[in-house]
Amino acid sequence: MLIYFHRWAEENNFIWLLTEDILEEYKEVLKRLGVRPSRIGKVINLIRERAEEVKVHASAQISRDPKDDAFCLCAEFGKADFVFTLNSKDFPQTRMKARILLASEFGSLFKYA
Repeated sequence: MLIYFHRWAEENNFIWLLTEDILEEYKEVLKRLGVRPSRIGKVINLIRERAEEVKVHASAQISRDPKDDAFCLCAEFGKADFVFTLNSKDFPQTRMKARILLASEFGSLFKYA
């Protein structure tokens, strides 16, 4: 699955939106998974190179998981078309303009499946 995202990004088929809060969440998750600090830095730098930073000037409780509010707000302020997630329950489609998709749906929607 990740190889598809990487290939798709290489061909500039999508724009990865992020905020500083999202980068902090990525760092925390990678650390929890036991990734070495030097590798975490490389991953974060690669994401920064490929992504577009979104400035979010509001706060809101959109998700039932407060940590996912950063992703919801980034999608809304960045005018995202899609949000890919492993847990769609935390991304209420009725409260978001972006289409919420499970990561497993990625391959069926795009040519790299």
